[in-house]
Amino acid sequence: MKLVSPLLKRVVYPSLATTGYLRRRAQGGNLCIVTYHGIVPAGYEVTDPGQDGVLVTAENFRRQLRMLKTNYRVISPEHVLHWSADGEQLPPKSILLTCDDGLLNTLTEMAPILREEELSCLFFVLGASAHQNSQTLWYENLYLLLLAAPAASYSLESLGMTIELRDRAGRRRAWWNLVMKLSQFEESARSDLVETLRVSFGLSGEWNREQTKDDLSRRRFCVLNVYELRGLAELGMSIGSHTLSHPVLSQQAPELAWKEISESRGVLEDAVGRPVWALAYPFGDAASVTSREQEMAMRAGFQCAFMNVGGGFGAPLPRFALPRVHVTADMGLAEFEAHVSGFYRTLQKRAS
Repeated sequence: MKLVSPLLKRVVYPSLATTGYLRRRAQGGNLCIVTYHGIVPAGYEVTDPGQDGVLVTAENFRRQLRMLKTNYRVISPEHVLHWSADGEQLPPKSILLTCDDGLLNTLTEMAPILREEELSCLFFVLGASAHQNSQTLWYENLYLLLLAAPAASYSLESLGMTIELRDRAGRRRAWWNLVMKLSQFEESARSDLVETLRVSFGLSGEWNREQTKDDLSRRRFCVLNVYELRGLAELGMSIGSHTLSHPVLSQQAPELAWKEISESRGVLEDAVGRPVWALAYPFGDAASVTSREQEMAMRAGFQCAFMNVGGGFGAPLPRFALPRVHVTADMGLAEFEAHVSGFYRTLQKRAS
């Protein structure tokens, strides 16, 4: 598929979008769920597409919203709540907007555009957003830590593994292996292990000061604190749970996974003063979410739960494994519609 991907992006998708084939293809579907991870703050320079590639520009976000409004029916999160909880029917070609992680730019950059377009979105945030102080995402900190570490081979006795940090690709592989490993630990123990890594790499305690040194850096890297979260809710946005601390749930012992899922709901409900009825699984692919986590989401009292893959019209819609279209920075408007229509998912199935 790599060889034909440029052809798909530049020729096939635009042609199908221009002829109207993609939106006609979506006629038989009732719901497509689209998910974002935030907006690139104005003035922020993208230096690592691997890290920043989940953030879209404000211009592309607005163009995507307007295309959806023109050709589909963008519904409110409350419509989906009534559909999942009460069996109410959805309008044909319904689109639900969601956004994961709760970065500060969702309030400063994304919410104003949604308000301008008179749309609402279901924002999945972490337990950290119920706190007064601003925090950053542990797995982003870990990635930046690995990029900053001197090139070498490191034996990590506390984790029983060795990692090679040479080129950027190798560092990204090491990062994912560590994400999987560190997800096995409770949040505070995980933080201690990341600190142990910093010491092993010989980096100072101020190595990541750039992440929070100014307002622009905070908008890119910090998650909402409780006051900012309430501000987002007051703008008419819905709030869902993204667990307490964003681990790979499938790697956790049952008691830790249950805590991440069940306790996050109560923490966030206390923070915003309204029901939290939806959960988005961290990372949200088949390797990160098993039937165990789906059962926990149901038992914790959520009305539905969301994956991060497999979306588009025509996809099956299991209530506790709802598929979503994951929007990335390099996705053009025609490619975006190919995902929404379900055409991309069909191509992937044929190629597999």
